[in-house]
Amino acid sequence: MSKRMNRTLTIILGVVVALLWLYPFYLIVVNSFKSQLDIFTNTLWFPKQWDFSNYPTALGTLDFFNTAMSSLFVTVGALFLLVFASSMAAYALSRNNKKLSTVLYLIIAVGLLIPFQGIMIPLISMFGKFNALNRPGLMFMYLGLGTSMATFLYYGALQGIPKSLDEAAIMDGAGPFRIYWKIILPLLKPTTVTVLVLNSLWFWNDYLLPSLAINKPGMYTIPLKVFYFFGQFNKQWNLALAALVIVILPLVILFIFLQKYVVKGIADGAVK
Repeated sequence: MSKRMNRTLTIILGVVVALLWLYPFYLIVVNSFKSQLDIFTNTLWFPKQWDFSNYPTALGTLDFFNTAMSSLFVTVGALFLLVFASSMAAYALSRNNKKLSTVLYLIIAVGLLIPFQGIMIPLISMFGKFNALNRPGLMFMYLGLGTSMATFLYYGALQGIPKSLDEAAIMDGAGPFRIYWKIILPLLKPTTVTVLVLNSLWFWNDYLLPSLAINKPGMYTIPLKVFYFFGQFNKQWNLALAALVIVILPLVILFIFLQKYVVKGIADGAVK
C-alpha cells in the first residue's frame, strides 16, 4: 500500500508540474488565434472566433524566409564551430596527463561561472573595433560563450572512452586527427547531439546578443524581427504570439525527436 501510494503521489506531482510547465505554451497557442480585442477580454479561454489570418500576416511581416535563413546561417555556423572546437579541445586535454592540461581544462570550466552581462560591453566594443560585428562576428561570439559548457560535457564523456583505442589506432599507423575523426568523434554521438540541441535552442531564440551585434537590417535574426510587433504606441499581441508559435515549433519538434540522446549525453558528460 505504501509503495502504491508513493507511486500515485509521484504521478500526481508529475502531472501537476507538467501542467504548470505547459500552461504558458497553451496561452501562447490559444491567443495566437484571437483578435487583439479577444486577447484582452478573453485571455485564458479558447477564442470566441478563431482567427487564422494572424499566421500569414505574421509570416509576411517577419519576411520569414529571409529572416529564417539569417537565423539558420548563424545557428548552423556557430554549432559547426562549437562542436569541432570543443570536441577537439576536450580530446586533446583528456588524453594528455600533464598538469598544464588539467590547468587549461579548469580555466575553460571556470568560464561557466562568468555571466554574459559581465563581459557584454567589452565584448561588443572589441568586436566593433575590429569591424567584426553582424553575422560572422555573432557566430564567433557564440563559439566563445558556448565553449566552456560544450568542452565540459565532451571532457566528461571522454573519461568513459578507454585510451587503449587510441593506442591500438596508433599501432596501425593512425595520426592524432585521424584517431579523433574516425574513432573518437563517432563514439561521442550522444554528447554531440546534446551540445547541438541545447545550443541550437539558445542560438535560435537569443535576442540580447543579436540586438547588440547586428546593425544591418538585412542580417536580422527572427527574435529581432518579432520585436517589430511591439511599437511605441501599439503592441500587436495577436501577431506577435503567432510569430512566437512559428519560431518555437521547429525547435520543439527537434527536441522531441532527440530528447533521449540529450539525456544520455548530459549523463555521459557530467557523471563520468
